[in-house]
Amino acid sequence: MLTSTILSAAAAAATTSTPARNGVDFSAIAGMFGGLLVVLMIIIALAYGLKKLNLTSNSSSAIKVQAQTAMGPKERLVLVAVGEQQYLLGVTAQQVSLIDKLDTPVVIETHSFSQRLKQARANQE
Repeated sequence: MLTSTILSAAAAAATTSTPARNGVDFSAIAGMFGGLLVVLMIIIALAYGLKKLNLTSNSSSAIKVQAQTAMGPKERLVLVAVGEQQYLLGVTAQQVSLIDKLDTPVVIETHSFSQRLKQARANQE
């Protein structure tokens, strides 16, 4: 009698302590995929931004782009240095044209990111 009471109490405790499984929790899965989607969008946005900023350095190359400016949606002027000589090129979607071979090199001031940040902070104050 005592063992049957203990067994029935253990069975009752087992049925009340384990929740019944009603199915899959779709809100948890949707939240997980939503978070994954946000992380992927951030990665894609950062990759696109880095590509647009063109932060890669081609310092080992013999041909260096010194400066460029857009003249239209697919047209731009590019100042290229080959060794000590500089060339001004017109670049379109179909061709690259030599506009001028510069006799005197154009000096372009380059600032590091920290110098630009200090200048921006000084301008804000």
